[in-house]
Amino acid sequence: MNVIIEHNPSEERLKQLGVFSWPVWEKEVSEFPWHYDAKETCYLLEGEVTVTPNGGKTVQFGAGDLVLFPQGMSCRWKITRAVRKHYRFS
Repeated sequence: MNVIIEHNPSEERLKQLGVFSWPVWEKEVSEFPWHYDAKETCYLLEGEVTVTPNGGKTVQFGAGDLVLFPQGMSCRWKITRAVRKHYRFS
């Protein structure tokens, strides 16, 4: 299970996805386990994050990145700079 990161997607792509109508989630610097019951697509407005999937490769992303997490993935989130993101589960 891989995390897909699209660095600096175009404004056109973000509009096509409807990103700016999605809810916003905010979280302070922290570290915690997470499991995805559904696929998540998110767009980071602020922050920096390192995610390590169980048994997988660590990825880093931050403000301006569009990130896709697969359904069924368990991982560990490490927020190194407070996060503010738009998100959608599907």
